[in-house]
Amino acid sequence: MTQMQATNHPTSLRERFTTQLPLVWISLAFLAGIVLASLVPLPLWAWIAIFVFSILLAIAFRLLATRIPSLSSLREPQGGAFVLPLVLLPALILGSARYQLSIPNFDAFHIAFYNDRDYDLLITGYLVEPPDYRDAYTNLRLQVTNVDTGDRNLEANGLLLVRVDANQSFHYGDIIRLRGKLKTPPENEDFSYRDYLAAQRIHSYMSSAEVTVLPGRGGNPISAALYALKERSLANIYRIFPDPESSLLAGILLGVDTGLTKDLQQAFKDTGTAHIIAISGFNISIIAALFVTLFSRFFGPRWGAALAIFGIVFYTVLVGGDAAVVRAAIMGTLALFARQIGRRQFALNTLLAVAMLMCLWNPLYVWDVGFQLSFFATLGLILYAEPFSHFSAGVLARYFPLSTVEKIIQPLSDFVLLTFAAQLTTIPIMAYHFQRISLVSFIANPFILPAQPAVMILGGMAVFLSLLWIPLGQLAAWVAWPFAAYTIRIVELFDRVPHGTIILGDLSIGFVILFYAALLALTVGGSRFGEWVQAARERASVIGVGSVVLVLSLALLLISRAASAFPDRLLHVTFLEVGSADAVLIKTPSGKSVLINGGPSVTILSDELGRRVSAFDRGLSWLVIANTEEDQVASLPRVIERYPPDNVLWSGNEQGSFSSRVLDEYLTLQAIHVTMAENDQTLDLGDGATLRVLSTGSRGSVLLIEWKNFRALLPIGMSFEALDELRNGASVGPVSVLSLADSGYAPSNPPEWIANLNPELIVLNVAAGDIDGMPDRETLETIKDYSLLRTDQNGWIEITTNGEQMWVNVERNQE
Repeated sequence: MTQMQATNHPTSLRERFTTQLPLVWISLAFLAGIVLASLVPLPLWAWIAIFVFSILLAIAFRLLATRIPSLSSLREPQGGAFVLPLVLLPALILGSARYQLSIPNFDAFHIAFYNDRDYDLLITGYLVEPPDYRDAYTNLRLQVTNVDTGDRNLEANGLLLVRVDANQSFHYGDIIRLRGKLKTPPENEDFSYRDYLAAQRIHSYMSSAEVTVLPGRGGNPISAALYALKERSLANIYRIFPDPESSLLAGILLGVDTGLTKDLQQAFKDTGTAHIIAISGFNISIIAALFVTLFSRFFGPRWGAALAIFGIVFYTVLVGGDAAVVRAAIMGTLALFARQIGRRQFALNTLLAVAMLMCLWNPLYVWDVGFQLSFFATLGLILYAEPFSHFSAGVLARYFPLSTVEKIIQPLSDFVLLTFAAQLTTIPIMAYHFQRISLVSFIANPFILPAQPAVMILGGMAVFLSLLWIPLGQLAAWVAWPFAAYTIRIVELFDRVPHGTIILGDLSIGFVILFYAALLALTVGGSRFGEWVQAARERASVIGVGSVVLVLSLALLLISRAASAFPDRLLHVTFLEVGSADAVLIKTPSGKSVLINGGPSVTILSDELGRRVSAFDRGLSWLVIANTEEDQVASLPRVIERYPPDNVLWSGNEQGSFSSRVLDEYLTLQAIHVTMAENDQTLDLGDGATLRVLSTGSRGSVLLIEWKNFRALLPIGMSFEALDELRNGASVGPVSVLSLADSGYAPSNPPEWIANLNPELIVLNVAAGDIDGMPDRETLETIKDYSLLRTDQNGWIEITTNGEQMWVNVERNQE
């Protein structure tokens, strides 16, 4: 019997790949045709002619096979290996023809016809997506309707990506008029922005533009309603959750990951957990599988799978249903469906067929990184998830009793093997596009994935309830917050592991091809690896070691966060790392929060405040504007929506910058009380601590924090008039802490000023590689004999005092 099985195995393997998987090969041929056409440019009529010829050739061969006895065997299943290429040739040519057809014709009615002209254009259109808000700018996607070249207004079509100034509000369907120069999207050796946008049918780009919102609405009413729901949900997320947890949930639930700081986004990438915040087939496949595990325990396998698919559909609709999300949802649902029915042949046929249909819609998906990751992650789950589970169960059965194996294998499969199966087939894609491989990801994912169902379910429930009634959503948010906080803390913990990421540099496409060829050979050619083994054991409802770790970690987070919410009767002054600007957070002895300025970055400031302001009371007692320059206040209009102040103390010109004007308008609309700063004005911080205005002018103010023997001077709005008024510091006297003015600009920090103040500690707020070359060498020479801490080197700097003693804590210690 053993010998017979060994003899029949090659035949069944051949039949599987030639008879049982026809759509696999047809779809692969179609995709290969798209790549071929990109390498061999031929006119469309040539590809159509070759396609017709290939169809006629296949028909002719089929007719010959019915009449010539020597070819009749090729009609049998075992002859499929020879007949299949004749069937694939038309698919190959069809893919090439479809690619050629997708190349746009830039005539005078297409907006790209007007690219790279030396004069400004007036372009009118409507927004086809919600605005993409970033720290320093906002991206808008416009469906063009008209273009005015200066001679006349012409009808036009096509999509346009435009970058406009930050702190302007837009909505889906807004009709806007742009003035600016139209460009072809750029490309370089490292990245082709042109190809990236072309895959989204965008061939024109404006790097800056003047924007005017016109009356009327455009777009689809259904899409408008969905985007309005998404916009309201996003606002509520930031209202009921603190940062960075709110930004994480915005990425997971709504696909808006721009709220995370660059450092935190990089931490997710370096730990191989970025799939959690990116809407991809990888993310949806894993989360859907975890949902099935959870729902099946309560509703059974069939209802569990149905509820998981319903969850994916609802999620797709909620985030707006754009092409990337729909693609990921289809891939993720396929992986889930394949896992439930247990038939890889059917799943592979369906996966490749869906990939072919997607590329039939847009051939440029072949080069889209998101499409590639979604496809190969789903492929990995289909091919390897269950075999890995059964293999692991067999290995464990050698060392443990069956009852113990049943308890271990399910959490091991759901939180380790599932991810490993998806990672196995995406490693070369990640290595090729991002030039790095995360080794620590294989350890980080098992710790992070168990919390993700709770993050999505509880977080989604909190957002849903907030849409009904904010206080109800806030209660649910407090239940969901620990799981999101746990996710971030674990990512940051593993990101500190040395050598957790291997930087590879540029890789050849040959490496990717060789890897997949070797993996295919191992999968297909292994004597037993490619065979489906018996069904999985019954699920055991147990709490594994990973769950215990998760529960203990959540408890620790809750205790530490609750403890931080109670006042410790100390004064905390924290200089936040916001670049070459000032953002100072004061936590008073009574536990109140006072923010002075904010810097240019919304994501950084919101993240820093979220980690320090109580999650149970996220309002600010006071917001102090000490300088109205753009980089000093650009983050505030959007951040104070999340951390609303009870009162505002304002110094400087309200019209001093664009962001200061927006901020002033917002405070007026929200009826927030604003007090204009005056010399010697004092804010009571509680327990005798005060914040005093020493000098104020059109540029801003110089502030002094005092509590018993502790004195901290903040010359954020320093001016030459202030220097004279304060007699170069002689009228102030010695201080405990001095913040250098204007990131160390020498004229704002003269030697007499430093000598008269004689600080125990100097703090320098400056960005790494400051574009203006700050701090000046003269300033560094002046303060060389003083203790100095810099935000570009030390990160955030926290000064804690009881009024008699001072303790200093920093984010990064320098050797």
